[in-house]
Amino acid sequence: MLWVKSFHIVFVASWFAGLFYLPRIFVNLAMVPAESVAERSRLLLMARKLLRFTTVLSVPALMLGLWLWLGYGVGAGQGWMHAKLIVVLLVIGYHVACAAMLKQIERGTAMRGHVWYRWFNEAPVLLLIAAVVLVVVKPF
Repeated sequence: MLWVKSFHIVFVASWFAGLFYLPRIFVNLAMVPAESVAERSRLLLMARKLLRFTTVLSVPALMLGLWLWLGYGVGAGQGWMHAKLIVVLLVIGYHVACAAMLKQIERGTAMRGHVWYRWFNEAPVLLLIAAVVLVVVKPF
C-alpha cells in the first residue's frame, strides 16, 4: 500500500503543478498586445502542451487514489474521505474549466483580463490545502 500511496502523492503533486501553471499562461496571454502574433502563438502552444501533459498526469493520480480507497479501504465510510472526494470533483471541474478556457482563448472568444486569471489561479491552491488538511488532520 505504501508504494501505491507514494506514487499517488507524486502524480497528484505533478497534476497540481500543471494546474498551478496553466492559468498563469492565461495571465500572460491576456497581457499580450494584439499585434504580437508570435508571442500569442508561442503561449498557446505552451498552454496546449501543458494541458495535455497535465491531463495525462491526472489519470494515474485518480486511478491510484481509487485503488487506495476501494482496494485498500483507505478512508472508507469516514466523513473526511467524503469531503475529500468532493474536493477531488472540484479539482476535476477546475481542470475541465481550464481546458474550456483554453479553447475559448484559441478561438478568440471570451478572453478575460489578466487580473481575473490571477484570481482564478488561486483556486487550485485552496483545493490542495483542503485536500491535504482533510487527509492529514482527518477533522471528521
